[in-house]
Amino acid sequence: MSVLDVSHNRDGVALSERVFWIGALDPALRTFDIILKTANGTTYNAYLVRGSDGVAVIDTVKEQFADEFFARLESVARYEEIKIIVLNHLEPDHTGALPELMRRAPQARLYISQKAQVMLKALLKRDSYPFETVLTGDSVSLGDCTLRFLHTPYLHWPDTQCAYFEQENILFSGDVFGCHFCDSRLFNDLVGDFRFSFEYYYAHIMRPFKEHVRRALELIEPLELDIIAPTHGPILRDRPRDYVRRFRELSTSRLRNEVGEGEKSLLIFYISSYGNTARMAQAVYEGARAAAGVRASLYDLEGSEVAPFVDLIEDADAIVFGSPTINGDAVKPVWDLLSSLAVINTRGKMGAAFGSYGWSGEAVRMIEDRMRGLKMQLPLPGLRVKLIPTHEELIQCRDFGSQFAQALTAEEPSAAA
Repeated sequence: MSVLDVSHNRDGVALSERVFWIGALDPALRTFDIILKTANGTTYNAYLVRGSDGVAVIDTVKEQFADEFFARLESVARYEEIKIIVLNHLEPDHTGALPELMRRAPQARLYISQKAQVMLKALLKRDSYPFETVLTGDSVSLGDCTLRFLHTPYLHWPDTQCAYFEQENILFSGDVFGCHFCDSRLFNDLVGDFRFSFEYYYAHIMRPFKEHVRRALELIEPLELDIIAPTHGPILRDRPRDYVRRFRELSTSRLRNEVGEGEKSLLIFYISSYGNTARMAQAVYEGARAAAGVRASLYDLEGSEVAPFVDLIEDADAIVFGSPTINGDAVKPVWDLLSSLAVINTRGKMGAAFGSYGWSGEAVRMIEDRMRGLKMQLPLPGLRVKLIPTHEELIQCRDFGSQFAQALTAEEPSAAA
């Protein structure tokens, strides 16, 4: 097999006789959207499909790389041939070249998801582009080529969709199955080892939307797949279904292997300076674990890294935090864990807070505010104890754990204001 290296030219690269990669390389990028590290840079993948009745362009590139995009497009097609422009996702790294493309191919019509209409105007500051909105099952023809659309919202924006080239079993998947990994050899059977980038991308981009991933897989798994062509990272032509299976594994909870049918999972996290919050935590735990239908677990935040706890919280039904108040605040390990929950979906999970304090006791209220911000339900007001908990106060802690567990197993728990 000959060695492919697109960094040395600006020609389109054939995926098949009718499909070409016309994207751009960004090997120097080290941070994407502020939060993602990109040790190998990224690619902005765009594609061209040639049919007997015209040409379709699938996505474009970041504006700074438009010259590469247009050079590659021009190597495989003329602008007057372009009839269709499919935008699977309207984020600027995929639509940066669109205004100039529409200027050069004014006859082309956009195909976008229904939720992309508002974004089209807001992002591109234009409302005059001709467009069609499409849903799952809708299709568009280029004569002997048919593109069928799959509505896959929140992967990872509300507007995202996929397009499937029926005649050649090619899925233009948008950000799904993509990653930030730039290698000028393009195809997964030629590039370097990108497993870390694939998993990292899923964890930071797709993980908060696991429910939507599973819904999208219901549409994708039945397809014949010879190639998956994402908007970032390697083009998956070797064993593409392996990547679909990996998405299924990553989006499927493993908790039910540990927790019985019908049981609720309750995680209690605490950290303690002088043992007072620890005594409270033990009592809360004892009260909760005595409740029928609840599997309670107790963890000392001083004894672990944050990442494993995030994995546990993702699948749990409820979370309780215990923290002392130090300098008018909850302690850092608690905030480290709470701030890490942005990468998972916590909406609807139940939460509560407790803690010992010496002077003012703000930690409990501050933790509760953060949990509300994470869209969690708080069925009980937080529990505070001044300094060393008494025997009576430890009984209150056990009652607190019991009441919280009962609220967890109730069909319609009420959220505290």
